[in-house]
Amino acid sequence: MERIVAGIHTIEQHLEAIKETPEAYRPPRCPHCGLKILWQHGHYERKADRRPGQFSLNPVPICRYCCSGCRRTCSRLPACIAPRRWYNWSVQQGVLEQRLNERPGHHGAHGNRPDRRTAARWWDWLQKNSLLFEFHLRARCAELGRAVDFAAFWSRLFASMGLVQAMTLLDQQMSVP
Repeated sequence: MERIVAGIHTIEQHLEAIKETPEAYRPPRCPHCGLKILWQHGHYERKADRRPGQFSLNPVPICRYCCSGCRRTCSRLPACIAPRRWYNWSVQQGVLEQRLNERPGHHGAHGNRPDRRTAARWWDWLQKNSLLFEFHLRARCAELGRAVDFAAFWSRLFASMGLVQAMTLLDQQMSVP
């Protein structure tokens, strides 16, 4: 199921989209039974605005939909909010780029930066899933096919499209993260 709604890159855009075009968040089919009849079933709130020193937009509403067949609920997130993650995709990309470039000494929680254990978990996740991610992304983006190894692939991906767009593309074919 596509859990990520592409094209919504800020929380402000997300809040506007919920008011103006909430249908953009309706899943095309139930992720549990596959039925295409889903109705809006309120929302839940999530802490997603983690920008330091700015007015917080928390809590952020996330639309919930109920399947008329199996009666289970589901939701979709804007591209600016990573599923099952505390930090957004841009923070994760920054940490992963640091690890790729092996810049030691920038670990620990500083402001909006994650703890070194969180960074290590993200790095392990990327290494574990890299072959599968690379396979799908190389098939969709020809320029990524020229990268010869793990570091070259992810460096090229971060420079060309970024982690948020890559995860949005992958989400169309598989469940991420």
